[in-house]
Amino acid sequence: MEPLAPMRLYTLSKRHFVLVFVVFFVCFGLTVFIGIAGPNVIETSVARTDLNNSLKLKPFNLSSPPLSTYNQQLWLTCVVELDQLDVSLKKNVTMTVKVLGVVKDGSTPYVNNQVHNRTRLLSCSQKCSEIIVVHLGYLNYTQYNIFVSFEDLNKLTYIQNITFTWKTYNPTFSQVEIWFRFVFVVLTFMVTCLFAHSLRKFSMRDWGIEQKWMSILLPLLLLYNDPFFPLSFLVNSWFPGMLDDLFQSLFLCALLLFWLCVYHGIRVQGERKCLTFYLPKFFIVGLLWLASVTLGIWQTVNEVHDPTYQYRVDTGNFQGMKIFFLVVATTYVLYLLFLIVRACSELRNMPYVDLRLKFLTALTFVVLVISIVILYLRFGAQVLQDNFVAELSTHYQNSAEFLSFYGLLNFYLYTLAFVYSPSKNALYESQLKDNPAFSMLNDSDDDVIYGSDYEEMPLQNGQAIRAKYKEESDSD
Repeated sequence: MEPLAPMRLYTLSKRHFVLVFVVFFVCFGLTVFIGIAGPNVIETSVARTDLNNSLKLKPFNLSSPPLSTYNQQLWLTCVVELDQLDVSLKKNVTMTVKVLGVVKDGSTPYVNNQVHNRTRLLSCSQKCSEIIVVHLGYLNYTQYNIFVSFEDLNKLTYIQNITFTWKTYNPTFSQVEIWFRFVFVVLTFMVTCLFAHSLRKFSMRDWGIEQKWMSILLPLLLLYNDPFFPLSFLVNSWFPGMLDDLFQSLFLCALLLFWLCVYHGIRVQGERKCLTFYLPKFFIVGLLWLASVTLGIWQTVNEVHDPTYQYRVDTGNFQGMKIFFLVVATTYVLYLLFLIVRACSELRNMPYVDLRLKFLTALTFVVLVISIVILYLRFGAQVLQDNFVAELSTHYQNSAEFLSFYGLLNFYLYTLAFVYSPSKNALYESQLKDNPAFSMLNDSDDDVIYGSDYEEMPLQNGQAIRAKYKEESDSD
């Protein structure tokens, strides 16, 4: 058994464990309630157009509402309304789009200096599905004029109307997002400093694998909260948005790697070889990270050159990337389940190690269940659709759906940092018993897991306290 720096986890009693989970749920619930009370994420403005025979042959000239940097992004969507409810229709429609930006002097220069031709699938069954016409990832102008024409619609006689809708981020939500991220950046910085301060008296080679990983995850959590996020409101560029996506994917993949390494490393004591221990895990998680970053960069770069671009336009490549991502994700899940089952079967009777395993598994399971529930409530069955990635950003209903993810992951890491950090008397404890598992061989299971009465006393003189406690027990 390798020597480990003591963890606060070893000194927690039953009521302390309950209190840790209660505080976690209270903090997360508070975040959700703040989000529910907050503003809507998406602000919509409807531009209704009545059709007649002459208008069908002309492009629609649409002017966006006034915009600011707090609107962040702009979508233009359309819904075709039929005058017959019993019509079922699936038809490819050719769409021509011209995007013009309105500058202060009233002139309207081209955006990207070209006219865009795209084919969209018009799918109707009692009600037609929404078509995304344009998506601008960042705003260079305070207003846009967009000309849209559908070449094939004049052949359909039962179209009653086409409703265009502008969608942007709510400026009030943008301000809430800035403050929310700022609060989490400050909290994460404080937790990182406190965690590093608690381990300063212990050699790094004596840190447990959880403590080593927390020293990596906490700085990455700082990037996940993105201290550079306000740049997106100061600089009219796609770079801050891509930087935010990169930080998020980096942290999430590091968290996936943390779970693999801990559940495997807790069984493997001593030196963990890079080739056999770390390389397979880095390979699996690296493929997931590469796929997510590639999809993000692919979408961003194409949208910069073509605001009408969507994943569906390049269906073949997107389907291949999606299948690749699902195969690697399935491999990861099976590998993680294998490591968890092996760890639980081999370490269930080992003092302390069993406690580390149970706590991490319980807290991680709670976080995963909440994440799945949030995903289902947010997207529903659309997660399984082929084109869901291109439409994710337009499906937020309120601030709670956005804030819950940030709150969940931040409080998850804060909780782990608390239980994995050494307690106040950890230095004295480590001098008395270099190996916690070795010192507990003669103790009962209840004492090992929840701590006995004399263990909660100050460890100034461990042998004297034990002798005193034994004398008092005998006299009783």
